[in-house]
Amino acid sequence: MAIKKVLLLGGSGFIGTYIVNRLSQRGIEVTVPTRRRERTKALIIQPGVEMPEANIHCEKTLTELMRGHDAVINLVGILHSSDVQFPYSSDFARAHVELPKKIVAACKASGVRRLVHMSALKADPKAPSEYLASKGDGEAIILAARNELDVTVFRPSVIFGLGDSFLSMFASVLKKLPFFPLGYGHARFQPVWAADVADAFVESLSNEATFGQVYDLAGPKVYTLRELVDYTAKLTGSNAKIIPLPEGLAYLQAGLMWLAPQPLMSPDNLRSMQVDSVCEGTFNPPPNWRPTALEAIAPTYIALNTPKGKLDSFRYRAGR
Repeated sequence: MAIKKVLLLGGSGFIGTYIVNRLSQRGIEVTVPTRRRERTKALIIQPGVEMPEANIHCEKTLTELMRGHDAVINLVGILHSSDVQFPYSSDFARAHVELPKKIVAACKASGVRRLVHMSALKADPKAPSEYLASKGDGEAIILAARNELDVTVFRPSVIFGLGDSFLSMFASVLKKLPFFPLGYGHARFQPVWAADVADAFVESLSNEATFGQVYDLAGPKVYTLRELVDYTAKLTGSNAKIIPLPEGLAYLQAGLMWLAPQPLMSPDNLRSMQVDSVCEGTFNPPPNWRPTALEAIAPTYIALNTPKGKLDSFRYRAGR
């Protein structure tokens, strides 16, 4: 199955940037719809990349965008909602449930069979958080179409890498404050490098063995949230005191942060952390999955302003 042109939904975000780079390097044309073209000029300069302004939540627009493409990749996702409603709010429903329905319908209408979708590790309609519950319902919609479309679903754990809002956020706070209030420090993650995620998506496009499959994407090691914050502090040279918060204060802190114009945390994020984002028991990685260790990558972008970080960066680039 030759893939020459891909429609990448949500492609102007963190993971999208990595995927655009890889598709462009392979000579594959990429269309990345965007609401504000002027904000994503860095992607436009790459060969074979088009960025039309379009409303992808309009099914008719989606259908027209898909025409002439060989595959669709959906990366659209949100971490925060403007309100709270169970099982999930209208914001989560629009991004994670209603849009997948429209994407499936548009694929059928336009004749595009290949669809690759980003879900989330431990996504489940019965999950305690709005994020995971809505992701679970969206995943089910995609998989329900596998008799008519060639679908593949990826379920990554928390993703790290240059441009992330995970380790980079910890580093930013640790550099500015003498203390770091931390709730749910016992929550567990299996962080996966953004480049490994991008490679899995791109390599699956023409691999018929991946059709109809659901793959978990996780790194080689499990960490608690506290361990990740401590490691980030070490990389940045921060002496900030880590202050563990009991559950009640953790939710109060998250609620206050949620009120910010660009929230870094919300109560729903804490509800997501009630479910460890790790692969235990049955683990279904994609073909040839060899994830990169966090310790091999984090110093190359978290600690660049420290002597050790610069040395580690040089060592990484030199393959040492």
